[in-house]
Amino acid sequence: MTDIKNVTVAGSGVLGSQIAYQSAYSGKNVTIYDISDDAVAKAKNRVKDLRSLYEHDLNIDDAEFEAGLENLSYSSDLADAVKDADLVIEAIPEKPEIKHSFYQQLAKVAPAKTIFASNSSTLIPSMFMDDTGRPEKFLNLHFANQVWLNNTAEVMGSPKTDPEIYKEIVEYAREIGMVPIQLQKEQPGYILNSLLIPFLNAGQELWTKGVADPQTIDKTWMKATGAPQGPFAILDVVGLRTAYNITATYAASTQDKQLQVVVDSIKKLLDEGKLGRESGEGFYKYPHPAFEDPDFLKI
Repeated sequence: MTDIKNVTVAGSGVLGSQIAYQSAYSGKNVTIYDISDDAVAKAKNRVKDLRSLYEHDLNIDDAEFEAGLENLSYSSDLADAVKDADLVIEAIPEKPEIKHSFYQQLAKVAPAKTIFASNSSTLIPSMFMDDTGRPEKFLNLHFANQVWLNNTAEVMGSPKTDPEIYKEIVEYAREIGMVPIQLQKEQPGYILNSLLIPFLNAGQELWTKGVADPQTIDKTWMKATGAPQGPFAILDVVGLRTAYNITATYAASTQDKQLQVVVDSIKKLLDEGKLGRESGEGFYKYPHPAFEDPDFLKI
């Protein structure tokens, strides 16, 4: 058992809210922090929306879900949110400038005991370790979407991460029901996104080049491989804001013109309020997307 009892999750988007509830469901005292009261109100709704998923997928009852809710609190004051934190898990937007600023603020208010962990999808810990003021207590802990089902947690340290802290976070991942994936060196994208992002980008490039529409691309992948979802269904689950931030960072760093076309195309969807599954529409409409229709793959 670890000594990690009090956990703060900073950022309450799709994945942040999932990480927070999974930790609370597993018996940890969890505070969800976000930058405004409005963001906190939205976080409460996201967590409540997990009820039907947990009850269906894990076959639990209302009382068990409510027990997790009782371990949750919320705050829009960073100092208050982390005042007794053993661990802070950062799940804020995938933009380096935002993360640099956040860690510099966090370092000023977090107790000396607090371990910092980033859920960054693509950015490595050595990019931010100096901002934390405690590089030996900083590492990355990356969760897959739908954490209660896709229960992996990739653990990646920097060259300065204390090996004992690394071991403690591996054990923490086990305590909250995750399968720890231990990376031996820094790798942008870890294992999961090093495999997933090129796949998603390939699908998006086929779409933006006009080769085929999203449903045709998804049908091709699903029928030819037996996969339950294609790239565009996966993008809706990930959330188009996250997909936009990740792809925009890649496009800027590589100067890839076709990838920039993808970025611009996702931006148009976001401007129309199409955020993916969380808003009820992205590449598909929810709660009954076309790819779940029994006739989707029929001739």
